[in-house]
Amino acid sequence: MRPDGAAFARTVNREVVLLAGWGRALLLQVAHPLVAEGVASHSGFLRDRRGRWARLRRTLDAMLTLTFGTDEEAARVAAGINAIHRRVNGRLPARAGPFPAGTAYSARDPRLLRWVHATFVDSILEAYAMFVRPLAPAERDRYCAEATRVEPLLDIPAGYLPRSAGELERYLTRTLESGEIAVTDTARALAREVLHPVRLPVIGALLAPARLPTVGLLPPAIREAYGLRWSAGQRTALRLMARAVRGILPVVPPALRYWPMSRRGGGDARQLRRPDSAAR
Repeated sequence: MRPDGAAFARTVNREVVLLAGWGRALLLQVAHPLVAEGVASHSGFLRDRRGRWARLRRTLDAMLTLTFGTDEEAARVAAGINAIHRRVNGRLPARAGPFPAGTAYSARDPRLLRWVHATFVDSILEAYAMFVRPLAPAERDRYCAEATRVEPLLDIPAGYLPRSAGELERYLTRTLESGEIAVTDTARALAREVLHPVRLPVIGALLAPARLPTVGLLPPAIREAYGLRWSAGQRTALRLMARAVRGILPVVPPALRYWPMSRRGGGDARQLRRPDSAAR
Protein backbone atom coordinates (compact mmCIF):
# COMPACT_ATOMS: atom_id res chain seq x y z
CA MET A 1 0.00 0.00 0.00
CA ARG A 2 1.00 3.60 -0.48
CA PRO A 3 2.37 5.40 2.59
CA ASP A 4 0.02 6.97 5.12
CA GLY A 5 0.63 10.36 3.51
CA ALA A 6 -2.10 9.39 1.04
CA ALA A 7 -4.56 7.98 3.57
CA PHE A 8 -7.34 10.52 3.04
CA ALA A 9 -7.00 10.39 -0.75
CA ARG A 10 -7.59 6.64 -0.47
CA THR A 11 -10.68 7.26 1.65
CA VAL A 12 -12.10 9.51 -1.05
CA ASN A 13 -10.97 7.74 -4.21
CA ARG A 14 -12.28 4.33 -3.17
CA GLU A 15 -15.88 5.42 -3.90
CA VAL A 16 -17.24 4.02 -7.18
CA VAL A 17 -19.91 6.74 -7.23
CA LEU A 18 -17.20 9.34 -7.94
CA LEU A 19 -17.36 8.27 -11.58
CA ALA A 20 -20.20 10.80 -11.61
CA GLY A 21 -17.57 13.54 -11.57
CA TRP A 22 -15.38 12.21 -14.37
CA GLY A 23 -17.47 13.59 -17.22
CA ARG A 24 -17.39 17.05 -15.70
CA ALA A 25 -13.61 16.79 -15.30
CA LEU A 26 -13.13 15.79 -18.94
CA LEU A 27 -15.32 18.61 -20.26
CA LEU A 28 -13.33 21.10 -18.20
CA GLN A 29 -10.03 19.63 -19.35
CA VAL A 30 -10.84 19.83 -23.07
CA ALA A 31 -12.16 23.36 -22.61
CA HIS A 32 -8.45 24.18 -22.87
CA PRO A 33 -7.85 24.30 -26.65
CA LEU A 34 -4.42 22.65 -26.45
CA VAL A 35 -5.74 19.78 -24.35
CA ALA A 36 -8.67 19.33 -26.73
CA GLU A 37 -6.38 19.15 -29.74
CA GLY A 38 -4.11 16.64 -28.02
CA VAL A 39 -7.04 14.37 -27.15
CA ALA A 40 -8.66 14.66 -30.57
CA SER A 41 -5.47 14.16 -32.60
CA HIS A 42 -3.68 11.53 -30.54
CA SER A 43 -6.42 9.19 -29.37
CA GLY A 44 -9.33 7.34 -30.91
CA PHE A 45 -11.83 9.27 -28.82
CA LEU A 46 -13.69 10.71 -31.81
CA ARG A 47 -13.12 7.78 -34.15
CA ASP A 48 -13.40 4.57 -32.16
CA ARG A 49 -16.17 3.96 -29.63
CA ARG A 50 -14.54 0.77 -28.36
CA GLY A 51 -11.24 2.60 -28.02
CA ARG A 52 -13.01 5.29 -26.00
CA TRP A 53 -14.18 2.78 -23.40
CA ALA A 54 -10.74 1.19 -23.35
CA ARG A 55 -9.23 4.63 -22.71
CA LEU A 56 -11.62 5.19 -19.80
CA ARG A 57 -10.67 1.82 -18.36
CA ARG A 58 -6.95 2.59 -18.65
CA THR A 59 -7.42 5.98 -17.03
CA LEU A 60 -9.42 4.45 -14.20
CA ASP A 61 -6.86 1.70 -13.66
CA ALA A 62 -4.08 4.28 -13.58
CA MET A 63 -5.87 6.45 -11.01
CA LEU A 64 -6.60 3.47 -8.78
CA THR A 65 -3.03 2.18 -9.01
CA LEU A 66 -1.55 5.60 -8.23
CA THR A 67 -3.83 5.77 -5.18
CA PHE A 68 -3.90 2.20 -3.87
CA GLY A 69 -0.96 0.43 -5.47
CA THR A 70 2.47 -0.18 -4.03
CA ASP A 71 5.26 2.28 -4.75
CA GLU A 72 6.53 -0.09 -7.44
CA GLU A 73 3.11 -0.40 -9.07
CA ALA A 74 2.58 3.37 -9.01
CA ALA A 75 6.01 3.98 -10.55
CA ARG A 76 5.28 1.47 -13.31
CA VAL A 77 1.94 3.09 -14.14
CA ALA A 78 3.47 6.56 -14.08
CA ALA A 79 6.20 5.42 -16.47
CA GLY A 80 3.48 4.23 -18.86
CA ILE A 81 1.65 7.55 -18.61
CA ASN A 82 4.86 9.46 -19.27
CA ALA A 83 5.59 7.28 -22.31
CA ILE A 84 2.16 8.06 -23.75
CA HIS A 85 2.55 11.76 -23.00
CA ARG A 86 5.87 11.86 -24.86
CA ARG A 87 4.02 10.86 -28.03
CA VAL A 88 1.27 13.47 -27.63
CA ASN A 89 2.64 16.63 -29.19
CA GLY A 90 2.12 18.72 -32.28
CA ARG A 91 0.88 22.09 -33.49
CA LEU A 92 -2.59 23.52 -33.81
CA PRO A 93 -3.78 23.23 -37.42
CA ALA A 94 -5.94 26.35 -37.04
CA ARG A 95 -6.62 29.06 -34.49
CA ALA A 96 -8.25 27.63 -31.37
CA GLY A 97 -9.55 30.11 -28.84
CA PRO A 98 -6.71 32.52 -28.01
CA PHE A 99 -4.05 30.28 -29.58
CA PRO A 100 -3.03 31.02 -33.19
CA ALA A 101 -2.53 28.34 -35.80
CA GLY A 102 0.84 26.66 -35.38
CA THR A 103 0.90 26.93 -31.58
CA ALA A 104 2.88 23.98 -30.22
CA TYR A 105 1.38 21.71 -27.61
CA SER A 106 2.73 18.78 -25.60
CA ALA A 107 1.13 16.53 -23.04
CA ARG A 108 4.39 16.87 -21.10
CA ASP A 109 3.84 20.62 -20.67
CA PRO A 110 3.58 21.24 -16.89
CA ARG A 111 1.01 23.98 -17.50
CA LEU A 112 -1.35 21.56 -19.25
CA LEU A 113 -0.67 18.83 -16.68
CA ARG A 114 -1.60 21.31 -13.95
CA TRP A 115 -4.88 22.17 -15.67
CA VAL A 116 -5.78 18.49 -16.13
CA HIS A 117 -4.81 17.70 -12.53
CA ALA A 118 -6.67 20.65 -11.02
CA THR A 119 -9.90 20.04 -12.92
CA PHE A 120 -9.83 16.37 -11.96
CA VAL A 121 -9.20 17.08 -8.27
CA ASP A 122 -11.89 19.76 -8.20
CA SER A 123 -14.40 17.44 -9.90
CA ILE A 124 -13.68 14.61 -7.46
CA LEU A 125 -14.19 16.95 -4.50
CA GLU A 126 -17.44 18.28 -5.97
CA ALA A 127 -18.78 14.79 -6.68
CA TYR A 128 -17.79 13.50 -3.23
CA ALA A 129 -19.51 16.41 -1.48
CA MET A 130 -22.64 15.90 -3.57
CA PHE A 131 -22.98 12.11 -3.52
CA VAL A 132 -21.16 10.94 -0.38
CA ARG A 133 -21.01 13.68 2.25
CA PRO A 134 -19.88 17.29 2.64
CA LEU A 135 -16.18 17.75 3.29
CA ALA A 136 -14.76 20.04 5.96
CA PRO A 137 -12.31 22.70 4.72
CA ALA A 138 -9.43 20.84 6.39
CA GLU A 139 -10.41 17.65 4.54
CA ARG A 140 -10.49 19.43 1.20
CA ASP A 141 -7.05 20.85 1.97
CA ARG A 142 -5.75 17.42 2.90
CA TYR A 143 -7.04 15.84 -0.29
CA CYS A 144 -5.44 18.55 -2.43
CA ALA A 145 -2.12 18.15 -0.60
CA GLU A 146 -2.12 14.36 -0.92
CA ALA A 147 -3.02 14.56 -4.61
CA THR A 148 0.23 16.43 -5.29
CA ARG A 149 2.17 13.22 -4.64
CA VAL A 150 1.99 12.64 -8.40
CA GLU A 151 4.38 15.52 -9.08
CA PRO A 152 7.64 13.51 -9.08
CA LEU A 153 5.97 10.53 -10.75
CA LEU A 154 4.79 12.60 -13.71
CA ASP A 155 7.85 14.87 -13.86
CA ILE A 156 5.88 17.90 -12.71
CA PRO A 157 8.03 20.57 -11.04
CA ALA A 158 7.94 20.39 -7.24
CA GLY A 159 5.38 22.75 -5.74
CA TYR A 160 3.65 23.36 -9.08
CA LEU A 161 0.27 21.77 -8.22
CA PRO A 162 -2.27 23.40 -5.87
CA ARG A 163 -1.68 22.20 -2.31
CA SER A 164 -4.87 23.41 -0.64
CA ALA A 165 -8.48 24.01 -1.55
CA GLY A 166 -7.82 27.74 -1.49
CA GLU A 167 -4.91 27.41 -3.91
CA LEU A 168 -7.01 25.17 -6.13
CA GLU A 169 -9.89 27.64 -6.23
CA ARG A 170 -7.61 30.60 -6.92
CA TYR A 171 -5.81 28.74 -9.70
CA LEU A 172 -9.05 27.65 -11.39
CA THR A 173 -10.58 31.13 -11.11
CA ARG A 174 -7.44 32.79 -12.43
CA THR A 175 -7.17 30.39 -15.36
CA LEU A 176 -10.84 30.60 -16.28
CA GLU A 177 -10.68 34.40 -16.24
CA SER A 178 -7.41 34.57 -18.20
CA GLY A 179 -8.98 33.92 -21.58
CA GLU A 180 -6.81 30.82 -21.99
CA ILE A 181 -9.84 28.54 -21.58
CA ALA A 182 -12.10 28.61 -24.62
CA VAL A 183 -14.52 25.92 -25.75
CA THR A 184 -13.74 25.13 -29.39
CA ASP A 185 -15.59 23.07 -31.97
CA THR A 186 -13.14 20.27 -31.21
CA ALA A 187 -14.08 20.43 -27.53
CA ARG A 188 -17.78 20.38 -28.42
CA ALA A 189 -17.28 17.30 -30.57
CA LEU A 190 -15.49 15.58 -27.69
CA ALA A 191 -18.24 16.65 -25.30
CA ARG A 192 -20.92 15.09 -27.52
CA GLU A 193 -19.13 11.77 -27.28
CA VAL A 194 -18.84 12.09 -23.48
CA LEU A 195 -22.50 12.99 -23.03
CA HIS A 196 -23.92 10.65 -25.69
CA PRO A 197 -21.57 7.65 -25.89
CA VAL A 198 -24.36 5.47 -27.28
CA ARG A 199 -26.65 6.69 -30.06
CA LEU A 200 -29.45 4.13 -29.51
CA PRO A 201 -32.49 6.08 -28.24
CA VAL A 202 -33.49 3.62 -25.50
CA ILE A 203 -29.98 3.32 -24.07
CA GLY A 204 -29.50 7.07 -24.44
CA ALA A 205 -32.61 7.66 -22.34
CA LEU A 206 -31.30 5.30 -19.67
CA LEU A 207 -28.03 7.23 -19.56
CA ALA A 208 -29.77 10.60 -19.17
CA PRO A 209 -29.46 10.64 -15.33
CA ALA A 210 -25.69 10.12 -15.64
CA ARG A 211 -25.48 13.34 -17.65
CA LEU A 212 -26.98 15.42 -14.85
CA PRO A 213 -23.82 15.74 -12.71
CA THR A 214 -21.63 16.14 -15.80
CA VAL A 215 -23.61 19.16 -16.95
CA GLY A 216 -24.91 20.46 -13.62
CA LEU A 217 -21.53 20.64 -11.88
CA LEU A 218 -19.87 22.62 -14.67
CA PRO A 219 -19.20 26.33 -14.08
CA PRO A 220 -22.12 28.17 -15.74
CA ALA A 221 -19.90 30.00 -18.23
CA ILE A 222 -18.33 26.74 -19.43
CA ARG A 223 -21.73 25.04 -19.63
CA GLU A 224 -23.04 27.90 -21.77
CA ALA A 225 -19.95 27.82 -24.00
CA TYR A 226 -20.67 24.15 -24.70
CA GLY A 227 -24.25 25.09 -25.55
CA LEU A 228 -25.62 22.74 -22.89
CA ARG A 229 -29.14 23.27 -21.60
CA TRP A 230 -29.62 23.44 -17.83
CA SER A 231 -33.13 24.00 -16.53
CA ALA A 232 -34.75 24.35 -13.13
CA GLY A 233 -36.16 20.87 -13.61
CA GLN A 234 -32.71 19.44 -14.20
CA ARG A 235 -31.38 21.19 -11.10
CA THR A 236 -34.17 19.65 -9.06
CA ALA A 237 -33.54 16.21 -10.58
CA LEU A 238 -29.84 16.40 -9.72
CA ARG A 239 -30.59 17.50 -6.17
CA LEU A 240 -33.04 14.62 -5.69
CA MET A 241 -30.59 12.16 -7.23
CA ALA A 242 -27.83 13.28 -4.88
CA ARG A 243 -30.12 13.01 -1.85
CA ALA A 244 -31.15 9.50 -2.84
CA VAL A 245 -27.56 8.36 -3.38
CA ARG A 246 -26.42 9.79 -0.03
CA GLY A 247 -29.29 7.97 1.64
CA ILE A 248 -28.62 4.62 -0.01
CA LEU A 249 -24.83 4.63 0.04
CA PRO A 250 -24.36 3.71 3.73
CA VAL A 251 -26.19 0.40 3.22
CA VAL A 252 -24.52 -0.53 -0.07
CA PRO A 253 -22.24 -3.57 0.47
CA PRO A 254 -18.53 -2.68 0.34
CA ALA A 255 -18.08 -5.07 -2.59
CA LEU A 256 -20.35 -2.80 -4.65
CA ARG A 257 -19.57 0.58 -3.07
CA TYR A 258 -15.76 0.51 -3.20
CA TRP A 259 -13.28 -0.30 -5.96
CA PRO A 260 -11.80 -3.77 -5.44
CA MET A 261 -8.25 -2.41 -5.38
CA SER A 262 -9.15 -0.18 -2.43
CA ARG A 263 -9.88 -3.24 -0.30
CA ARG A 264 -6.41 -4.72 -0.66
CA GLY A 265 -4.47 -5.04 2.59
CA GLY A 266 -5.65 -5.38 6.17
CA GLY A 267 -4.78 -2.00 7.64
CA ASP A 268 -6.34 0.05 4.87
CA ALA A 269 -9.40 -2.20 4.69
CA ARG A 270 -10.09 -1.62 8.38
CA GLN A 271 -9.84 2.14 7.90
CA LEU A 272 -11.94 2.12 4.76
CA ARG A 273 -14.86 0.42 6.50
CA ARG A 274 -15.31 3.60 8.53
CA PRO A 275 -16.26 6.22 5.93
CA ASP A 276 -16.19 9.17 8.34
CA SER A 277 -13.16 8.15 10.37
CA ALA A 278 -10.92 10.69 8.65
CA ALA A 279 -13.27 13.52 9.58
CA ARG A 280 -13.20 12.82 13.30
